[in-house]
Amino acid sequence: MPSRVTRSEKLDLRLTRHAKRTLQAAAATSHRSVSEFVLESALARADETLADRRIFTLSDKQWKAFLAALDAPPRAMPRLERLLKKSGFFDAGSSQ
Repeated sequence: MPSRVTRSEKLDLRLTRHAKRTLQAAAATSHRSVSEFVLESALARADETLADRRIFTLSDKQWKAFLAALDAPPRAMPRLERLLKKSGFFDAGSSQ
């Protein structure tokens, strides 16, 4: 039997009457409360949105190239180095 987790956080949202009715109908169809339906749906969508940021797959060739890029020494970027050495607009004593 799965253990119950106490929900202590609250999320409020404003929606149209039509949107609320749609959610109520969908929740009733799936035999869930509106809160359960919205939470499960939102979490599923969040997982989809974040999936490509958490897990990615590479072929053996791509994996080796990825590791080689990580292991390679940093390449010189003189223009970036000059830019970072310049004082910025908001730096004290900036001459810009």
